[in-house]
Amino acid sequence: MSFHWAKQYTPSHPFMQWMDEKLPLPRLVFNSLGGGYPVPRNLNYAWNFGVLAGFCLLLQIVTGVVLAMHYAANTQVAFGSVEHIMRDVNWGWMLRYAHANGASAFFVVVYCHIFRGFYYGSYKAPREMVWLLGVVIFLLMMATAFMGYVLPWGQMSYWGAQVITGLFSAIPLVGDPIHTWLLGGFAPGNSALNRFFSLHFLLPFVIAGVIILHIWALHIPGSNNPTGVEVKTESDTIPFHPYYTAKDGFGLGVFLLIYCAFLFFMPNSLGHPDNYIPANPLQTPAHIVPEWYFWPFYAILRAFTQDFLFVPAKLMGVIAMFSAILVWFLMPWLDRSPVRSGHYRPLYKKFFWALVVDAVILGYCGGSPAEEPYVMISQLAALYYFLHFFVIVPIVSSIERPLPLPTSITASVLGDGDMPVSPTPAPAAPAA
Repeated sequence: MSFHWAKQYTPSHPFMQWMDEKLPLPRLVFNSLGGGYPVPRNLNYAWNFGVLAGFCLLLQIVTGVVLAMHYAANTQVAFGSVEHIMRDVNWGWMLRYAHANGASAFFVVVYCHIFRGFYYGSYKAPREMVWLLGVVIFLLMMATAFMGYVLPWGQMSYWGAQVITGLFSAIPLVGDPIHTWLLGGFAPGNSALNRFFSLHFLLPFVIAGVIILHIWALHIPGSNNPTGVEVKTESDTIPFHPYYTAKDGFGLGVFLLIYCAFLFFMPNSLGHPDNYIPANPLQTPAHIVPEWYFWPFYAILRAFTQDFLFVPAKLMGVIAMFSAILVWFLMPWLDRSPVRSGHYRPLYKKFFWALVVDAVILGYCGGSPAEEPYVMISQLAALYYFLHFFVIVPIVSSIERPLPLPTSITASVLGDGDMPVSPTPAPAAPAA
């Protein structure tokens, strides 16, 4: 958000002047995160989740690098190396639990970040690229988390790898070669474990690179805000530092209290007990489930139980599971409402909360056994999920009568300006 009223970085110390001339890193930090970056003055605590996601990534990288120093990517000793970390490495138990619970914390804050974007219309122009890069980050997170789940080489690690990689075999013609190529063989073994370990170590740094692009794309149009009204004057903004650094600092403190409660008092509550049993290819667990943050998509995968014409149920489930995420790429074009914020869209707001409830139901069914009534419930919930994006959102954006918007961000904060501005009509849809 580059405005003429943004405060400029002017170093006073001779060394900082020399540094700014040769390598303007302090200027970059100041203009990106400091007092030189103007931010809408009405951001609420829902905007804390972006900073928390960045902190979680940093936590995962630091703990992951240290854990990699003691981990052995070999099927004969992988499980034992994890136990060695837990029992023999100084503070190894804390590092391992911090990494495992950090993954769950990462997904919690990212899910909150995504649904905040849904509610406040952060995917709308001119921030489409910010949204698209965010979805790419989420896909990379899912791949990284899946590969990390395999590394302890417990029962659920092995069979999770068997089931998830086996999904690619549902693709006609090329599915089986892709499955074999991914594993480096016909079943999870040393080749698969080494590949997953290498990619699990590499992908967080790729995620960090995409996050830099994500922030860069955000700074071009500037941050969205709870009203969805664009910045008009200098009074609509305040410097990011110290106002939002203090606010983010408070949010980080609350987050750490909850995170440390899990880390020190219930570190295994989000894991599966079968993963403390060494992997056994000859003994299938009674109930194979991925980590909890994959449960909604796992429920969609299992919702397809019958073949349709010449299309196998397994293939339809795989397509639906990936489509459940890929549909997010289309949100800037599916939602044609000229109003961003759900605060001023009463009909959209109701369907948004219905989507939240639907996602919770899908998550519950995904973690439950593949039996009735969970299969039927997941089928109904999956049907509503896709109806929400492909039918409800386009129709609501066309027929809804939004509430009048405030004249400016300042007016919404201070209560000034009783003359609201009605939203401009939505642009006509392009001809087919």
